[in-house]
Amino acid sequence: MSDPITFSGSPLDRVSIERRDASFIEKLRADEATRFLPVHRLEPLVKLGAERSLAWATNALLDGIDPDPPAVLLGLGDGVAHFAVDVSTVEDPVSHFGLEGVAAFEDLRAIAAQLAPGDTAIAAQARALVDWHARHGFCAVCGATTVPEMAGAHRRCIACAAEHFPRTDPVAIAVVVRGDRCLLGRNPGWPATMFSALAGFIEAGETIEEAVRREVLEESGIRVGDVRYLKSQPWPFPSSLMIGCIAEALSEEITIDPAELEDARWFTRDALRAALAGDGSALIVPPRFAVAHHLIRAWVDPEAD
Repeated sequence: MSDPITFSGSPLDRVSIERRDASFIEKLRADEATRFLPVHRLEPLVKLGAERSLAWATNALLDGIDPDPPAVLLGLGDGVAHFAVDVSTVEDPVSHFGLEGVAAFEDLRAIAAQLAPGDTAIAAQARALVDWHARHGFCAVCGATTVPEMAGAHRRCIACAAEHFPRTDPVAIAVVVRGDRCLLGRNPGWPATMFSALAGFIEAGETIEEAVRREVLEESGIRVGDVRYLKSQPWPFPSSLMIGCIAEALSEEITIDPAELEDARWFTRDALRAALAGDGSALIVPPRFAVAHHLIRAWVDPEAD
């Protein structure tokens, strides 16, 4: 069985039909068993200790916050409702909630590798939704105030009734291969020996395959033919969906766009196998929690991923 993709595989049932019923949501909010994940400036609350996990709170923890923080229903787990709640208005939340030595608000990208797969998926959903709600308080159609509906599943304009739904930005990411070599690139600001798959946002009117061909040509000058989808990954920074592919190169001469890449090179299977194994190779590839890691590994050893 392949490794789980970080930020995917939430154990929660999103109850897409039941959440249409306002009375159903009210009962969940009032239920003492209901749990809330505080999120402060996009950082989820995480328990301290040897085994890190999300720190769930009861409704009582949120009493006294002014204004009353909005809560977004993430879903039900074993019949218990789980909400994300934005507590960003609290200046010092650890002190305010009395959490010293118990839990801390952590950067999700930094803590992801220490959390269980289900927790990373829940935290990713919470981060993306909290961020989207914070950015969409006003209607893009008429400029009036919007309000959350269906426990945060979407927002509605109070003036023109336009509905607004959480956005997900599709990104095509691909390892480009030719024979026994794989093309990887390096962005400015990365460590000098770190290389990854080429990626870019899918533009309006493009298929995934067209986006891969365009991005690879723009960034590296390499022409691409066949493109095969492999796997995807939610990427909540802020709200992308990484669509992972393996692409067949039709050319070999690299001409980078310095506005996009600082370097791009062809690497052999053996070089990438050594980098994936972490056996002291100078080459650094993305960590396991990034889909680029899985794409590289799938090409190096198709039976392992």
